[in-house]
Amino acid sequence: MQYRTLGKTGEQVSAIGLGGFHIGKIESEKESIQMIHAAIDNGITFMDNSWDYNEGRCEVRMGKALKNGHRSKVFLMTKIDARTAAGARQQIEESLKRLQTDRVDLLQFHEVIRIREPERVFDKGGALEAVLEAKEAGKVRYIGFTGHKDPLIHLHMLTTAEQHGFQFDAVQMPLNLLDAHFRSFEHQVLPRLVMDGTGVLGMKPFGDGKLLQSNAGVTPAECLHYALNLPTSVVITGIDSMDVLRQDLDAVESFRPLEPGEVHHLLSRTANIAASGWFELYKMSSEHDSTSLNPQWLG
Repeated sequence: MQYRTLGKTGEQVSAIGLGGFHIGKIESEKESIQMIHAAIDNGITFMDNSWDYNEGRCEVRMGKALKNGHRSKVFLMTKIDARTAAGARQQIEESLKRLQTDRVDLLQFHEVIRIREPERVFDKGGALEAVLEAKEAGKVRYIGFTGHKDPLIHLHMLTTAEQHGFQFDAVQMPLNLLDAHFRSFEHQVLPRLVMDGTGVLGMKPFGDGKLLQSNAGVTPAECLHYALNLPTSVVITGIDSMDVLRQDLDAVESFRPLEPGEVHHLLSRTANIAASGWFELYKMSSEHDSTSLNPQWLG
Protein backbone atom coordinates (compact mmCIF):
# COMPACT_ATOMS: atom_id res chain seq x y z
CA MET A 1 0.00 0.00 0.00
CA GLN A 2 1.10 3.53 -0.72
CA TYR A 3 0.31 6.35 1.68
CA ARG A 4 -0.24 10.05 1.16
CA THR A 5 -0.68 13.15 3.30
CA LEU A 6 -4.21 14.49 3.75
CA GLY A 7 -3.76 18.17 2.96
CA LYS A 8 -2.60 20.35 5.83
CA THR A 9 -3.78 17.88 8.47
CA GLY A 10 -0.50 15.96 8.32
CA GLU A 11 -2.47 12.69 8.54
CA GLN A 12 -1.12 9.79 6.51
CA VAL A 13 -3.86 7.90 4.68
CA SER A 14 -3.86 5.01 2.23
CA ALA A 15 -3.79 6.00 -1.43
CA ILE A 16 -7.12 4.23 -1.95
CA GLY A 17 -10.07 4.26 0.42
CA LEU A 18 -12.83 1.75 1.01
CA GLY A 19 -16.12 3.15 -0.33
CA GLY A 20 -18.77 2.93 2.35
CA PHE A 21 -21.85 2.58 0.16
CA HIS A 22 -20.77 -0.69 -1.41
CA ILE A 23 -20.28 -2.55 1.85
CA GLY A 24 -24.05 -2.39 2.26
CA LYS A 25 -24.61 -3.97 -1.14
CA ILE A 26 -23.04 -7.25 -0.07
CA GLU A 27 -25.90 -9.56 0.89
CA SER A 28 -24.11 -11.14 3.83
CA GLU A 29 -23.15 -8.90 6.75
CA LYS A 30 -20.51 -11.44 7.76
CA GLU A 31 -18.91 -11.30 4.31
CA SER A 32 -18.90 -7.51 4.28
CA ILE A 33 -17.15 -7.43 7.66
CA GLN A 34 -14.61 -10.00 6.48
CA MET A 35 -13.92 -7.83 3.44
CA ILE A 36 -13.38 -4.74 5.61
CA HIS A 37 -10.93 -6.72 7.73
CA ALA A 38 -9.13 -7.94 4.61
CA ALA A 39 -8.84 -4.36 3.36
CA ILE A 40 -7.35 -3.25 6.67
CA ASP A 41 -4.96 -6.23 6.74
CA ASN A 42 -3.73 -5.17 3.29
CA GLY A 43 -3.02 -1.62 4.38
CA ILE A 44 -6.18 0.30 3.46
CA THR A 45 -6.67 2.80 6.27
CA PHE A 46 -9.18 5.29 4.82
CA MET A 47 -12.78 4.24 5.51
CA ASP A 48 -15.61 6.11 3.79
CA ASN A 49 -19.23 6.10 4.94
CA SER A 50 -22.37 8.21 5.27
CA TRP A 51 -25.29 8.61 7.65
CA ASP A 52 -27.72 7.82 4.82
CA TYR A 53 -26.00 4.87 3.10
CA ASN A 54 -28.45 1.98 2.83
CA GLU A 55 -30.63 3.37 5.63
CA GLY A 56 -27.72 3.31 8.06
CA ARG A 57 -26.78 -0.31 7.37
CA CYS A 58 -23.34 0.64 6.06
CA GLU A 59 -22.39 2.50 9.23
CA VAL A 60 -23.71 -0.37 11.36
CA ARG A 61 -21.57 -2.88 9.48
CA MET A 62 -18.53 -0.63 9.65
CA GLY A 63 -19.03 -0.23 13.39
CA LYS A 64 -19.13 -3.98 13.89
CA ALA A 65 -16.03 -4.45 11.73
CA LEU A 66 -14.00 -1.86 13.64
CA LYS A 67 -14.49 -3.43 17.06
CA ASN A 68 -11.77 -5.38 18.86
CA GLY A 69 -8.84 -3.16 17.99
CA HIS A 70 -9.53 -2.38 14.35
CA ARG A 71 -10.75 1.18 15.00
CA SER A 72 -7.25 2.36 15.91
CA LYS A 73 -5.92 1.12 12.56
CA VAL A 74 -8.11 3.31 10.34
CA PHE A 75 -8.90 6.90 9.43
CA LEU A 76 -12.69 6.92 9.71
CA MET A 77 -14.84 9.30 7.69
CA THR A 78 -18.60 9.67 7.49
CA LYS A 79 -21.00 12.26 6.11
CA ILE A 80 -24.20 14.00 7.17
CA ASP A 81 -27.02 15.42 5.04
CA ALA A 82 -28.57 17.93 7.43
CA ARG A 83 -28.21 21.62 6.62
CA THR A 84 -29.60 22.80 9.97
CA ALA A 85 -27.78 22.69 13.30
CA ALA A 86 -30.55 20.67 14.92
CA GLY A 87 -30.56 18.08 12.17
CA ALA A 88 -26.77 17.87 12.10
CA ARG A 89 -26.61 17.23 15.86
CA GLN A 90 -29.05 14.35 15.52
CA GLN A 91 -27.29 12.78 12.53
CA ILE A 92 -23.83 13.07 14.13
CA GLU A 93 -25.01 11.27 17.25
CA GLU A 94 -26.74 8.56 15.22
CA SER A 95 -23.59 8.02 13.14
CA LEU A 96 -21.35 7.74 16.20
CA LYS A 97 -23.72 5.20 17.75
CA ARG A 98 -23.84 3.07 14.61
CA LEU A 99 -20.08 3.26 14.10
CA GLN A 100 -19.53 2.33 17.77
CA THR A 101 -17.00 5.10 18.26
CA ASP A 102 -16.72 8.31 20.24
CA ARG A 103 -15.26 10.27 17.32
CA VAL A 104 -14.85 10.30 13.56
CA ASP A 105 -11.62 11.46 12.00
CA LEU A 106 -13.36 13.36 9.19
CA LEU A 107 -16.97 14.52 9.00
CA GLN A 108 -18.24 15.83 5.68
CA PHE A 109 -21.30 17.73 4.50
CA HIS A 110 -22.76 15.25 2.04
CA GLU A 111 -24.11 16.00 -1.44
CA VAL A 112 -23.50 19.73 -1.72
CA ILE A 113 -25.25 19.75 -5.10
CA ARG A 114 -27.47 22.86 -5.01
CA ILE A 115 -26.22 26.40 -5.44
CA ARG A 116 -27.81 27.76 -2.22
CA GLU A 117 -26.59 24.98 0.05
CA PRO A 118 -23.38 26.75 1.13
CA GLU A 119 -25.45 29.55 2.64
CA ARG A 120 -27.62 27.05 4.47
CA VAL A 121 -24.55 25.39 5.99
CA PHE A 122 -22.83 28.62 7.03
CA ASP A 123 -25.75 30.87 8.03
CA LYS A 124 -26.85 31.24 11.64
CA GLY A 125 -28.54 28.04 12.73
CA GLY A 126 -26.84 26.16 9.92
CA ALA A 127 -25.20 22.75 10.12
CA LEU A 128 -21.69 24.12 10.61
CA GLU A 129 -22.67 25.29 14.10
CA ALA A 130 -23.35 21.72 15.19
CA VAL A 131 -20.27 20.34 13.46
CA LEU A 132 -18.02 22.90 15.18
CA GLU A 133 -19.67 22.01 18.50
CA ALA A 134 -18.92 18.35 17.82
CA LYS A 135 -15.32 19.20 16.98
CA GLU A 136 -14.95 21.19 20.20
CA ALA A 137 -16.33 18.20 22.10
CA GLY A 138 -13.79 15.85 20.47
CA LYS A 139 -16.38 13.97 18.42
CA VAL A 140 -15.01 15.24 15.08
CA ARG A 141 -11.37 15.85 14.18
CA TYR A 142 -11.56 17.32 10.66
CA ILE A 143 -14.30 18.82 8.46
CA GLY A 144 -14.95 18.56 4.73
CA PHE A 145 -17.69 18.40 2.11
CA THR A 146 -18.63 16.28 -0.89
CA GLY A 147 -20.58 16.71 -4.11
CA HIS A 148 -20.86 15.24 -7.57
CA LYS A 149 -23.01 17.69 -9.51
CA ASP A 150 -21.15 20.78 -10.72
CA PRO A 151 -17.67 22.26 -10.11
CA LEU A 152 -19.23 25.73 -9.76
CA ILE A 153 -21.13 24.60 -6.67
CA HIS A 154 -17.90 23.31 -5.15
CA LEU A 155 -16.22 26.62 -5.88
CA HIS A 156 -19.15 28.50 -4.33
CA MET A 157 -18.86 26.35 -1.20
CA LEU A 158 -15.14 27.12 -0.96
CA THR A 159 -15.71 30.84 -1.48
CA THR A 160 -18.51 30.93 1.09
CA ALA A 161 -16.23 29.22 3.59
CA GLU A 162 -13.49 31.76 2.89
CA GLN A 163 -15.95 34.61 3.44
CA HIS A 164 -16.71 33.16 6.87
CA GLY A 165 -13.03 32.76 7.76
CA PHE A 166 -13.21 28.99 7.50
CA GLN A 167 -11.15 26.47 5.52
CA PHE A 168 -12.17 22.89 4.90
CA ASP A 169 -9.68 20.15 5.68
CA ALA A 170 -10.80 17.96 2.77
CA VAL A 171 -13.06 18.05 -0.28
CA GLN A 172 -14.49 15.05 -2.14
CA MET A 173 -15.45 15.01 -5.84
CA PRO A 174 -15.49 12.81 -8.96
CA LEU A 175 -12.05 12.50 -10.53
CA ASN A 176 -11.81 10.13 -13.46
CA LEU A 177 -11.26 9.77 -17.20
CA LEU A 178 -14.78 11.04 -17.90
CA ASP A 179 -14.69 14.08 -15.64
CA ALA A 180 -11.55 15.32 -17.37
CA HIS A 181 -13.63 16.05 -20.50
CA PHE A 182 -16.92 17.43 -19.17
CA ARG A 183 -17.92 19.91 -16.44
CA SER A 184 -14.59 19.01 -14.95
CA PHE A 185 -13.81 19.02 -11.24
CA GLU A 186 -10.25 18.19 -12.17
CA HIS A 187 -9.80 21.36 -14.20
CA GLN A 188 -11.93 23.77 -12.16
CA VAL A 189 -11.74 22.69 -8.51
CA LEU A 190 -8.60 20.60 -8.10
CA PRO A 191 -6.13 23.48 -8.76
CA ARG A 192 -7.76 25.59 -6.04
CA LEU A 193 -7.58 22.77 -3.51
CA VAL A 194 -3.94 22.17 -4.29
CA MET A 195 -3.20 25.89 -3.98
CA ASP A 196 -4.99 26.04 -0.59
CA GLY A 197 -3.39 22.85 0.70
CA THR A 198 -6.77 21.15 1.12
CA GLY A 199 -6.94 17.37 1.18
CA VAL A 200 -8.27 15.99 -2.12
CA LEU A 201 -10.63 13.01 -1.98
CA GLY A 202 -11.23 11.55 -5.41
CA MET A 203 -14.29 9.38 -5.95
CA LYS A 204 -15.95 7.44 -8.78
CA PRO A 205 -12.63 6.45 -10.42
CA PHE A 206 -14.62 4.13 -12.69
CA GLY A 207 -17.30 6.76 -13.42
CA ASP A 208 -19.82 4.77 -11.39
CA GLY A 209 -18.91 1.77 -13.52
CA LYS A 210 -19.71 3.47 -16.82
CA LEU A 211 -16.06 3.63 -17.87
CA LEU A 212 -15.73 -0.13 -17.69
CA GLN A 213 -19.02 -0.64 -19.56
CA SER A 214 -18.09 1.73 -22.37
CA ASN A 215 -16.26 0.99 -25.61
CA ALA A 216 -13.24 3.03 -24.52
CA GLY A 217 -11.39 -0.16 -23.71
CA VAL A 218 -9.81 1.09 -20.48
CA THR A 219 -9.01 -1.38 -17.73
CA PRO A 220 -9.75 -1.05 -14.01
CA ALA A 221 -6.02 -0.60 -13.37
CA GLU A 222 -5.79 2.21 -15.94
CA CYS A 223 -8.77 3.98 -14.36
CA LEU A 224 -7.25 3.82 -10.90
CA HIS A 225 -3.79 4.77 -12.19
CA TYR A 226 -5.24 7.91 -13.79
CA ALA A 227 -6.97 8.96 -10.55
CA LEU A 228 -3.90 8.14 -8.47
CA ASN A 229 -1.75 10.17 -10.84
CA LEU A 230 -3.70 13.31 -9.91
CA PRO A 231 -2.71 15.18 -6.72
CA THR A 232 -5.19 13.17 -4.66
CA SER A 233 -4.75 12.39 -0.98
CA VAL A 234 -6.91 9.31 -1.42
CA VAL A 235 -9.02 7.76 -4.19
CA ILE A 236 -12.21 6.30 -2.73
CA THR A 237 -13.36 3.26 -4.65
CA GLY A 238 -16.40 1.01 -4.28
CA ILE A 239 -15.34 -2.49 -3.25
CA ASP A 240 -18.08 -5.09 -2.96
CA SER A 241 -16.15 -8.38 -3.25
CA MET A 242 -12.80 -9.93 -2.48
CA ASP A 243 -12.05 -10.06 -6.22
CA VAL A 244 -12.56 -6.31 -6.57
CA LEU A 245 -10.47 -5.72 -3.45
CA ARG A 246 -7.58 -7.72 -4.93
CA GLN A 247 -7.96 -5.92 -8.28
CA ASP A 248 -7.68 -2.53 -6.58
CA LEU A 249 -4.78 -3.58 -4.36
CA ASP A 250 -2.92 -4.83 -7.42
CA ALA A 251 -3.54 -1.51 -9.17
CA VAL A 252 -2.02 0.41 -6.27
CA GLU A 253 0.95 -1.94 -6.12
CA SER A 254 1.65 -1.46 -9.83
CA PHE A 255 1.10 2.30 -9.83
CA ARG A 256 3.90 4.67 -10.75
CA PRO A 257 3.61 8.31 -11.86
CA LEU A 258 2.38 8.42 -15.46
CA GLU A 259 4.34 10.04 -18.24
CA PRO A 260 2.55 12.91 -20.08
CA GLY A 261 2.22 10.72 -23.16
CA GLU A 262 0.50 7.99 -21.16
CA VAL A 263 -1.99 10.49 -19.73
CA HIS A 264 -2.69 11.88 -23.21
CA HIS A 265 -3.28 8.36 -24.54
CA LEU A 266 -5.81 7.56 -21.80
CA LEU A 267 -7.64 10.85 -22.29
CA SER A 268 -7.78 10.41 -26.07
CA ARG A 269 -9.44 7.02 -25.64
CA THR A 270 -12.23 8.46 -23.47
CA ALA A 271 -12.79 11.86 -25.12
CA ASN A 272 -15.63 10.85 -27.45
CA ILE A 273 -17.74 9.00 -24.91
CA ALA A 274 -17.26 11.69 -22.27
CA ALA A 275 -17.99 14.77 -24.35
CA SER A 276 -21.77 14.82 -23.88
CA GLY A 277 -21.72 14.14 -20.15
CA TRP A 278 -24.30 11.38 -20.38
CA PHE A 279 -21.88 8.76 -19.13
CA GLU A 280 -21.77 10.79 -15.90
CA LEU A 281 -25.40 10.59 -14.86
CA TYR A 282 -24.49 11.82 -11.38
CA LYS A 283 -23.83 15.20 -13.02
CA MET A 284 -26.65 15.14 -15.58
CA SER A 285 -29.61 13.67 -13.71
CA SER A 286 -31.02 13.23 -10.21
CA GLU A 287 -30.47 9.46 -10.34
CA HIS A 288 -27.68 9.61 -7.74
CA ASP A 289 -29.09 12.45 -5.63
CA SER A 290 -30.27 10.72 -2.46
CA THR A 291 -31.21 14.01 -0.83
CA SER A 292 -33.46 14.88 -3.75
CA LEU A 293 -35.39 11.68 -3.14
CA ASN A 294 -35.35 12.35 0.61
CA PRO A 295 -35.44 16.13 1.12
CA GLN A 296 -36.40 15.67 4.78
CA TRP A 297 -32.81 14.61 5.44
CA LEU A 298 -31.67 18.16 4.72
CA GLY A 299 -34.02 19.73 7.28
